[in-house]
Amino acid sequence: MTATSVHPAPPLRPLYRAEQVRELDRRTIAGGIQGFALMQRASAAAWQRLRERWPETRALTVLCGAGNNGGDGHVLAALAAAEGLAVQRILLKGIDELGGDARLAAEMATAAGVGAEPWAPGMAFTGELVVDALLGTGLAGEVRGAFREAIAAVNASGLPVYAIDIPSGLHADTGVVLGEAVRASATVTFIGDKLGLHTGAAAEHVGELAFRSLGVDALAETDLVPAARLLDESLLEAWLPPRPRSAHKGDCGHALILGGAPGFGGAALLAAEACARLGAGKVSLATAPEHVTASLVRRPEVMAHGVRGASDLGTLPALADVLVVGPGLGQGSWGQAMLQAALEAERPLVVDADALNLLAERFSGTRRDNWILTPHPGEAARLLGGSAAEVEADRPAAALALRERFGGVVVLKGAGTLVAGPEGLVVCPFGNPGMASGGMGDSLSGMLGALLAQGLPLEAAARLGVLVHARAADLAAANAGERGLLAGDLASYARILVNPTISGTMGR
Repeated sequence: MTATSVHPAPPLRPLYRAEQVRELDRRTIAGGIQGFALMQRASAAAWQRLRERWPETRALTVLCGAGNNGGDGHVLAALAAAEGLAVQRILLKGIDELGGDARLAAEMATAAGVGAEPWAPGMAFTGELVVDALLGTGLAGEVRGAFREAIAAVNASGLPVYAIDIPSGLHADTGVVLGEAVRASATVTFIGDKLGLHTGAAAEHVGELAFRSLGVDALAETDLVPAARLLDESLLEAWLPPRPRSAHKGDCGHALILGGAPGFGGAALLAAEACARLGAGKVSLATAPEHVTASLVRRPEVMAHGVRGASDLGTLPALADVLVVGPGLGQGSWGQAMLQAALEAERPLVVDADALNLLAERFSGTRRDNWILTPHPGEAARLLGGSAAEVEADRPAAALALRERFGGVVVLKGAGTLVAGPEGLVVCPFGNPGMASGGMGDSLSGMLGALLAQGLPLEAAARLGVLVHARAADLAAANAGERGLLAGDLASYARILVNPTISGTMGR
């Protein structure tokens, strides 16, 4: 089957690196908007969002650092005081130490009658809400000294926290915590949305994110290519139109799951079931013979084949449109034989789990354009010859490095899953901590196989599969909670999502 979209996929929200946003800021000022006017525009947008989010708040504690981020905090403090809120303004840098627009902003707040207290360890916060205007996107090194003390105090306060532009201490490009970072309840960011707000540790620190462009059209600056884009549910309708009324199973593709070494059958069964639920016309499973009975009992629609080695596969790989290799594969001789057969089949591949570990160990020089690799950080580290900590220190760079080395499309799993392909990097904003349980990756690999089998292009299948997998987990968690969420729970919710005319009634 050749999949076509009902209408072109809508453009996805662009994400930028900090230096790109600073360049947008510079160009906006060069275009005739004064820097202080732009700061006032940002503070007004932040204040409006604060009132929307916390309409009953009557007292604020605003922590102001140096630079424009601190300046935003000073102006917001003045706006809050003008509307009758009690404002405690805490300074990490004295007004006399400030310069430029930040100095103007601080003096504006003072003229509005807002008091100022220098930061001191152990000082009490008198507001109902803490506003974080300590450190902005220019931070590159580890937070130290008084700023680190202040961030720790904010996190220990038990109060809701509102971060301006970025939670202080979070790296704007990577989402890495630079020693200590504010844990915000909500964040508002300006001009260009930042990549680091959507991956890595960001999920633990950003809270509810609002983006305000301040009238700046970032995409008009065509030489500033977005560092990534943000996945959106609009892709569902674009890539999953209703099937023709005359469709039959041969039109919907044949996926072969290669996995389930002796003693590891569950992962392959999860992948096969997810593959079937996402609409593959036929799903075959090549697994160790002792797992065939379990497959027939669990999902008789899957054509289970007991194979003791590559010779037992026969024509199965040649008959399939796509091969999924890795779930429960093991790294012994059985798994090695299955991966070798998959690589020789000249079919599109989804490579997961132990197939990735074998790839790193025995096939590290292999590169191809028709596969999707789905590593978690540990597997990514083995593929790159580094450590998981190095991968997590710059997830976007790791995803792009994997794509450069191995070709095809790379799905770097984790909080803020990244998909790196020929068209660039995308970030998944969905998913939840309930997904931290066994078998989730196996479920994803089956979903990816199903979408490829139905004719979606490689990169579109990777993006859509990641989106569906994460959104299915969110629906399952909304129904019964995050704790105790199982990989097997996702298939039924994913089935709803890949039928957009049905999922539209789910109140997404």
